[in-house]
Amino acid sequence: MTLYILVAVPRPLNLRSICRERWLSIALILCCLPGIPGLAQTAPAAAEAAPAEAIGRVVLVLPFDNRSGQSTLDWIGDSFPDTLNQRLSSAGFLTISNDDRQFALDHLGLPVDFKPSRATTIRIAQTLDANFVIVGSYTVDKNRISVQAQVLNVDKLQLSQPLDDSSELTRLFDVENSIAWKIARNIDPHFNVARETFLSASGGVPLSAFENYIRGTSATAPQEQIKRLQMAIAITPNYPAALLALGKAQFAQGDFDRAAATLAKVPHSDRRALEAGFYLGLARFNSAKYADAEAAFAFVASRLPLPEVVNNQGVAASRQGRNAVPLFQRASNADPNDPDYHYNLAVALLRQGDFSGAQREVDLTLKLRPTDPEAPLLKARINSGRRPQTSSPPNKSGTTTKAAAAATSDSDFDPLERIRRTYSEASFRQAAFQLDQMRAMRVAHLPPAQQATEYIQSGKGYLAQGLIPEAEQEFQAAIAADPSSADAHTGLAEVRTHTGNIDDARKEAERSLKLQPTVDAYLVLAKIELQAKQLSASAADVSNALKLDPKNPAALAMRQALLARGQRMP
Repeated sequence: MTLYILVAVPRPLNLRSICRERWLSIALILCCLPGIPGLAQTAPAAAEAAPAEAIGRVVLVLPFDNRSGQSTLDWIGDSFPDTLNQRLSSAGFLTISNDDRQFALDHLGLPVDFKPSRATTIRIAQTLDANFVIVGSYTVDKNRISVQAQVLNVDKLQLSQPLDDSSELTRLFDVENSIAWKIARNIDPHFNVARETFLSASGGVPLSAFENYIRGTSATAPQEQIKRLQMAIAITPNYPAALLALGKAQFAQGDFDRAAATLAKVPHSDRRALEAGFYLGLARFNSAKYADAEAAFAFVASRLPLPEVVNNQGVAASRQGRNAVPLFQRASNADPNDPDYHYNLAVALLRQGDFSGAQREVDLTLKLRPTDPEAPLLKARINSGRRPQTSSPPNKSGTTTKAAAAATSDSDFDPLERIRRTYSEASFRQAAFQLDQMRAMRVAHLPPAQQATEYIQSGKGYLAQGLIPEAEQEFQAAIAADPSSADAHTGLAEVRTHTGNIDDARKEAERSLKLQPTVDAYLVLAKIELQAKQLSASAADVSNALKLDPKNPAALAMRQALLARGQRMP
C-alpha cells in the first residue's frame, strides 16, 4: 500500500505558479520519512530541479467534435476526455479533470457546451496552465467510427499532424485507447508501453453501460443524471466509475442513505475508492451515523491524508464525544492557512480544558479570517472559562446548530467543529504525480541493479491492483536500467499475458529463465501452456518451479489443478 504524505494545494488553476512551492514542501516532508535511503540527500536537489519537468506534462483533453450529423451520437464526444484522461494518467501525464475544465469555462464566462476556437482553446489551456491540449473530431458512417485527434503544444503554439484511427462503432473503446496511445507517443517519443496494453485497459465494460455512464455524467438535470447512471449500473452492477458518479449525484440531492449504500459498493482496491470513501463518510455523517462516518474517513486518511479528510475524521470522532485534538492538529499542520482547521482545533482544545491552546488557535482563525462570524463568540466562550457541551447535535446542512449560528453572545453559543464538504482529488493527483517525478530522479542516482529492483517492486504493486499500463512502464524502466534483470523480464511477461500477447509473453519468460531460473518465470510459462491445453509442458514447468521452491503456494496450487485434470507430474 502506498501512503502519500501531502500538503494542501489550492484549486488547480495556475499550476505553474504553485508548482515550485508544493515541490519544496513535499521534499521537506519526505526528507523526514524513515526507511527511504538516499532520499534525504536527493530530495532538496530534486525539488529544485523537478518543477520544469513536472509542469511540462500537464494535459487537457477537450470533448471531441461530432461531425457525423447525428446528434444522438454527441455523447461519444464527451467520452473521449474520460477515456483519454485515464490512459494518459497511466502513461505518466498529469491530466486535468472534467470538473476543473468546467471550472475554467466558468472562470472565463463560457457556457459548458462551448465549442472553443483555437484562440479560445489556448486561453483555456493557459488558465489551467496546461502544456498540451488534445482536440479532435469523429464521424460515424454505416456503424463505423473514424476519429482524428491533434496535440496542441501550448508552450510552442504548435499543432501536431492529425492522429487517425477507425473501427466498428462497437469497438469504440479500442479506437479511444488507440488514439490515447498515439497521443502519448506524440508527446513523449520515448514512451514504450505497447499499444496492445492500452487496448486491453478498459476493463470489459459493455458499450451500452459506458454510454449511459457518459450521458449521466454529462447531463445537467439531476433526475436525468441519476436515471442514466442507474441504467449503467443495471447493465454492469460492479461498474466503479458509475457507482461513484451515482453516489455523488444521490448525495447532492440529499438522499444520504441511498448515496451511502451506492458508494459502499466501490471496491477498496479501485482507484476511485478514496473519493468514494470521502463522500461515503459525508453521507453517513449527515445521517448521524458518526461511527460509520469516522470509519469511512479513516480508510481514506490511511491512504490519502489530505487535511480535509483528517479534519472530517476528527469531526466524526468528536461527535461521539472522543478527543479529536490530535486529528485536528494534523489537519492544521498540513494546511496552516485554513482558518477552519484552527477553529476546529480551538473547539477541541476547549473541550479538553486547554484554554490557552484554544485561545491561540481561535486567534489564528481570526487572523486568517477576520470576518469569521463564530470565532469572536468562541473567543468569548474561551475567555469565560466554560467548556462547550459535548452532546450538541449538528444539523444536516451546516457545521453548527441554528441556535449557535444565530447566537449573539457566548452565553447561548455552543461551538461545534466544522466538517469539510469538498474533496480535492486534484490535489492528490498533482502531489502524487510530483512524488513519482521525484522518485524517478532519486532512482536515477542509484546503481543500475538497484534501479531495476525499485522499478520491479513498483511494477508488481501495479499488477496487484490491475493497473497494467502502469505496470508495464515500471518493468520497461527496470529492463532499460538493467537488461540482465530476470525479474524485470518476468514482470513484462506477466503484463503480456494480461494483454493477450501470448507469443511475447512466452519470449519474455524464456528470456528471464536464460538469465536466471526463477519460480515466477516458470509459473508464467506453466500458465501459458495450461491455457494452450499443453498439460505435459505445463506440468514440466510447475515441476521445475517446485524444484526451486518446494513449498511455493502458487506452484502447489497449479500442481493440484493439473492433477485434477488427470495430468501426471514429472
